[in-house]
Amino acid sequence: MSIMDRNVAIAAAQAGADVVRGRYGTSLERVDKSGGDFATAADVEAEQAILDVIRAARPDDAVLGEESGRTGPTTVDRTWLVDPLCGTLNYAARMPLVAVNVALRAGADITVVASADPFAGEVFWTDGGPARVRRDGVDEPLTPSAESRLVDVNLDPPFPNGPAFQAARLLGHPGFVARFRPRVVSTTLAVAWVAAGRRAAYVTDGHLRDSVHFAAGIALCRAAGCLVTDLQGQPLHTGAGGLLVAADHDTHRALLTLIEDQMRQP
Repeated sequence: MSIMDRNVAIAAAQAGADVVRGRYGTSLERVDKSGGDFATAADVEAEQAILDVIRAARPDDAVLGEESGRTGPTTVDRTWLVDPLCGTLNYAARMPLVAVNVALRAGADITVVASADPFAGEVFWTDGGPARVRRDGVDEPLTPSAESRLVDVNLDPPFPNGPAFQAARLLGHPGFVARFRPRVVSTTLAVAWVAAGRRAAYVTDGHLRDSVHFAAGIALCRAAGCLVTDLQGQPLHTGAGGLLVAADHDTHRALLTLIEDQMRQP
């Protein structure tokens, strides 16, 4: 993987983050989407800023954007996955908990990613080597840790494993309450936080292959050495779907047991 791809990913994420930060708290036009979801003008403008960076550096690559869909050549094996503002509802409610996600899929593999926190001034990234965070131009390695016992759970639909598994029910399981503390920030920034040691784990249902929301966070966690599986402990995209990412084996095993227990219930 070339250094150029890494630099493009980081620069694109930073460009999107600049827009998101600059538009924060302003009056934003909303665009309704399916299922009650919506985008704001900040989503659209941030995605355009990201695309401008990618198109200038990699004009022959394809792009799959959350707002603009698939653009560029249809016969190439390099596709950039772009989520310009993950946590739109948070953002519209003036809660500064969002992520700007950029990932490059080359063939079947995610090869370089960057996930920016516009308000902390951080960019989490990996190019296939160790996962790192960039602050003020300085890169530091990410080190997972389960010490906090904080587990972030995504409560947003869809729920393809329901009713057998529902993330909301997991939070009320006595075994969960005894060992962990729940957090729900409703943005994939929390996935990057598992890689960074700020969360012990993250749990979500859903089909995540080529997800513009999750591709960056999953790659970061893998590069950092986290345990990354589906909800049944199998490799991603091979079984039940969903995502269970944990800082260490003990945390992963404990959560997997709780999920299995829920799925066995009538």
